[in-house]
Amino acid sequence: MGYRPSARQLEYFIALAEEGHFGKAAKKCHVSQPTLSNQFKLLEDSLHTTLVERGTTGVRLTAAGERLLPLARHALEVLDDFVTAAEAGRENLGGLIRLGVPSTFGPYFMPYLLPILKSKYPELELYIREDRPMVLEQQILDGTLDCIISPDLAGSERLQVLKLCLEDLSLAVPRSHPLSGLDVIPVELLKGERLLTLSQGFRLHDDVQSLARASGADFRQDYEGTSLDALRQMVSIGMGLCLFPAAYIASEFGKEPDIVLKQVAEMKTRRTICIAWRRDSARHDHFQTLYDLSLEAVESMNVPGVEPTSG
Repeated sequence: MGYRPSARQLEYFIALAEEGHFGKAAKKCHVSQPTLSNQFKLLEDSLHTTLVERGTTGVRLTAAGERLLPLARHALEVLDDFVTAAEAGRENLGGLIRLGVPSTFGPYFMPYLLPILKSKYPELELYIREDRPMVLEQQILDGTLDCIISPDLAGSERLQVLKLCLEDLSLAVPRSHPLSGLDVIPVELLKGERLLTLSQGFRLHDDVQSLARASGADFRQDYEGTSLDALRQMVSIGMGLCLFPAAYIASEFGKEPDIVLKQVAEMKTRRTICIAWRRDSARHDHFQTLYDLSLEAVESMNVPGVEPTSG
């Protein structure tokens, strides 16, 4: 049988990649720097591969290191899953779930899910990472996260994806705008209007871009907002129009008297919120239970424009 790196060597590799410095990586792993350095050199020698480039101020990954880092993370996660499946079983959903949520949905959904989880699994630790869907999808594939909740995910050979709910999108228009008097805005009337959006990596960016293409509206990336709150404020002072999701609207638009919400005729006005985990995870039953409880949380939201689904 060929060479197999130890779990500890992989931990040293990951820590070194994250810290970019042998001393800091050793401190993170609670070992001496010579111990980490010697074991890491043994790893490189045994693989006949240089994983990092050493410099005066630290280290950085080589191309081989970049390629092997996700595999190292995944290998450790499989070992963690092995221990979790053996020790924890179903009693506490494995003890820890690393969950990724998008900032356009998570803050308005998690207050409903967390009390349910706390009630049923009081010892469960939930690590929540909030980021752009593009980043979350990469992190679940490389093993950084266990589960993600994200809009409009597609199933694949590597990801198990279940639909959680349908969420309406509405167009926010300044109350002083000529279009504010229409109940439904014909798509052609948006021609030449400035559309605001979040940065790339958000599904909302793609939705607004599609609306701009269909209507001839002005989609300018120099008017991207850093958050939904920033976009709402930009709309309120007349900088442009923007699509907003229903859960955010229910939470935040009560404090915004200068904006009205409209539907656009003949355009997609919904997105599908999904939950996903890796198909090869040994914790399928844990994540299926998390999905069932998430459906329960969606039903308890009672938010107009958020409709539970399944499957």
